[in-house]
Amino acid sequence: MSIVMDATDISRALTRITHEILERNRDAEGVVILGIPTRGDELAQRIAAKITEVEGTEIRAGSLDVTLYRDDLRLKAPRALLKTDVPEDIDDRVVVLVDDVLMSGRTIRAALDALSELGRPRAVQLAVLVDRGHRELPIRADFVGKNLPTSKSERVRVRLRETDDTEDQVSIEEGAA
Repeated sequence: MSIVMDATDISRALTRITHEILERNRDAEGVVILGIPTRGDELAQRIAAKITEVEGTEIRAGSLDVTLYRDDLRLKAPRALLKTDVPEDIDDRVVVLVDDVLMSGRTIRAALDALSELGRPRAVQLAVLVDRGHRELPIRADFVGKNLPTSKSERVRVRLRETDDTEDQVSIEEGAA
């Protein structure tokens, strides 16, 4: 196992992503932050807290479960549904989807399908902590904490204190992705 980001690196990356979101959208007005469970949720909460701190106006992050929209449902054992909690109407708003790792793009495609049932955003942007390449769909992140080229035999593991009860870190491990 090789640690590629520690708690300080993750915090710094999220601060940079927060400022990039604010710069691209001119401020937080009209922006809805939605995390993709599990760790995307936690990262979205952190980004929303940083936006609140920088802008001085409270922004609440939501959560978007993509389980029922995945294209691998029949290939894997069923998993429990997670929560979808959208803090406000997304019609004509900029929705920033937040996830921990971007690889094939299939989870994001599922998120776009789920989002389309909730309304019609003006724009959808994507923020990820780690982009490891290996796209199978034409999806690109707007905001990236770290580009991390990996082989398909490696696994990128994100651990966050809220979910994993451990120090924040990103590591690369040998084994199937």
